[in-house]
Amino acid sequence: MYKSEISKHENLLKCKINGTELHRLIPQAEPIIMIGTLLFYNKIKTITSFTIDKNNIFCRNGKFVEAGLIENMAQTAAVAAGYKAKINNTKIRTGFIGAVKNLKIYCLPKINQTLETKIIEKYKIGDVSIVNGKIIVENNIVAECEMKIFLM
Repeated sequence: MYKSEISKHENLLKCKINGTELHRLIPQAEPIIMIGTLLFYNKIKTITSFTIDKNNIFCRNGKFVEAGLIENMAQTAAVAAGYKAKINNTKIRTGFIGAVKNLKIYCLPKINQTLETKIIEKYKIGDVSIVNGKIIVENNIVAECEMKIFLM
């Protein structure tokens, strides 16, 4: 195996990224930031975590609502693109959700629970990516979908 070949299982992060350094990798700003830590990144898979705060704009009646779950998956995809741009020394681009397909929400997470969100890139053609997203809380899948994301 050549050094330039990277296993699809290899984590390219040197350490977890959070706080200001994480915020620089995505176009969103507070109070819309819905990811807390970048835990894993490689060419096809990205994993983030996010602990739900009681003051989060997507919390209603003690639960993190559907729009927050979708935004969390989208931002996990965005941080993947941002981190890729950073390691390739290119400009971080803004992305947009073009479509959400097969959205399944099994339950709404509660305040103080931590989401672990996994994004797998299925296809990439030019500036369009098709990704599968899955959010896990306490070893249970709470939401999943396929997203079409356009980079500008």
